Amino acid sequence: MQNILVIMENNSFLVRNIMEQLEELRYNVDSIEMDIHKISLKKDNYEAIFLYMESDTDVKAKEIIFIRDKAIEENIPVFYLGDDVENLQSIMPDYVLKCAFKRPIDVKTTAKIIDEYIKDYGKQIKKKVLVVDDSGAMLRNVKGWLGDKYNVILANSGTMAIKYLATDRPDLVLLDYEMPVIDGRQVLEMIRTETEFRDVPVIFLTSKNDRESILKVMELKPEGYLLKTMEPEKIVKEVDNFFMKQKINKIKNN
Repeated sequence: MQNILVIMENNSFLVRNIMEQLEELRYNVDSIEMDIHKISLKKDNYEAIFLYMESDTDVKAKEIIFIRDKAIEENIPVFYLGDDVENLQSIMPDYVLKCAFKRPIDVKTTAKIIDEYIKDYGKQIKKKVLVVDDSGAMLRNVKGWLGDKYNVILANSGTMAIKYLATDRPDLVLLDYEMPVIDGRQVLEMIRTETEFRDVPVIFLTSKNDRESILKVMELKPEGYLLKTMEPEKIVKEVDNFFMKQKINKIKNN
């Protein structure tokens, strides 16, 4: 049975009804008040967080930031019921906050929306994509574009990427070619010299599209390259196509 965590600022009859609807849809629903210490003690794997607030978000800003960071770290989608939607959206990015409900709501419809999201994205084992870029804005953008389909891990330097690779194995690395200290070329060279992850596929991210720059990138024999100036939908499609080709090749070779 899949788990959903309900975090409530105050005990609400309306939220209790939503919880009952989710339980009827065969979810294990765990509820807790909006307290950082109590939330931190929750160690179960959750398919979603349902956040209910009555006050303005600035009253509980610290708690919301803690919930946001937990959701990002554990790749948990957040659904919100309350009236301060715009302020919440300024704290929680779109790839975390999947839907915001304003009262009045239909309890069954609300539960169904959460259920349908989990059925579409929660049950599948998501491919891990490690995104390496020194630009925080670019990292957030790529997370937003890919977050629904993939488990996106972020690294803001080559050093951080290598540290992550030493502890876990992604299915794909999207690697910025131009970074300070350790650039994309050096990161790829380090990846290829380490036995345990030398075969991890790498696709370069680059802002340069002149012939000379592209030739330099392809000399390193990555699985491909993507221009940062491409439309987000195109970048998502290229990543989808990579995994589809990988799947087809695997079938052919078996």
